[in-house]
Amino acid sequence: MRPERVPQLAPRERILDAAEALFFTEGISRVTVDAIAAKAKSTKMTVYRHFESKDALVLAWIRLLVDQYAEVFEGLAARHADDPKAQILGFAEFIAQDLSTASYRGCPFTHSLAELPDPQNPARQLIEAHKKRQFQRLVALCEEAGLAEPNETAMALTYLMEGAQVVSQNKSVEQVGENLIRMIRKILGE
Repeated sequence: MRPERVPQLAPRERILDAAEALFFTEGISRVTVDAIAAKAKSTKMTVYRHFESKDALVLAWIRLLVDQYAEVFEGLAARHADDPKAQILGFAEFIAQDLSTASYRGCPFTHSLAELPDPQNPARQLIEAHKKRQFQRLVALCEEAGLAEPNETAMALTYLMEGAQVVSQNKSVEQVGENLIRMIRKILGE
């Protein structure tokens, strides 16, 4: 089949893909609906037909990110059902895999929080709930792994992973991903 005959994504998915790329590289507030429509090879009217507002589009994008992270955790749980340390390490490896790339822009959740200061904003609330679930999942895995002080250990893991994302972005330390994995292994006793 010729490439021009390959069907395109449905308009809603094209719009979400465009929004994801633009929000991630330029930030939420700098991106206009016109820019999203242009990148999606669509029209502003089509964007508003699928999303009632830019805020609704931001919320849909954050939901996609949350779902992607949930899939990572679920995949790790399936692959390492009886090995909570492997699940923790697998999540750290997921975080570490892009840290050293030149295109790494930082954690999309953290960037979005900075642009969504209103505590009542639904996208902000979704991010906060996601981060709390992620932390609680780490606490549970630390408990299952028999690690001392599971809550404190999960905090240390969270600080390391979140901090590594910032350090990688500001380029103050080299080999951030490798260092992150080494430090997590040490915490896990591996």
